[in-house]
Amino acid sequence: MQSTADLVDELGDALQSLDLQLQDVGGRTRFSGPVRTVRCHRDNGLVKQVLATPGEGAVLVVDGDGSLASALMGDMIAASAVEHGWAGVVVHGAVRDRAALGVLPLGVKALGSNPRKSAKDGAGEVDAVVAFGGVAFRPGAMLWADEDGVVVER
Repeated sequence: MQSTADLVDELGDALQSLDLQLQDVGGRTRFSGPVRTVRCHRDNGLVKQVLATPGEGAVLVVDGDGSLASALMGDMIAASAVEHGWAGVVVHGAVRDRAALGVLPLGVKALGSNPRKSAKDGAGEVDAVVAFGGVAFRPGAMLWADEDGVVVER
């Protein structure tokens, strides 16, 4: 995969660059794929549901409103994502089970971690445009992530 810095040099304004400083917590620091989205707040029911479907190399972008009060993904949901062929997950919120996430062949970027579980009611929205960190994530848009950050086509 070409680095995000090289992509920005090559494609310039055709890309949006996430201005949040997310932590790499998955076993892969470089990943890319078409965007799928979930918008939720302290409820990971939809995250679990979507990551249990065929990912076909996609990246799930989870807009958790930036809340660090509870985790939106842990090792079991991440293992399901690997099993179903997802390339990565970008979480505008918290994850848990960092040691286990770090050895899975999955790209995971998140604001931080919290061992607290989230609700499992399935409240939220799937495949809507979500925006945070100066980027609008549209379902189907291409996303690239590496050690330098996240870029997404406009």
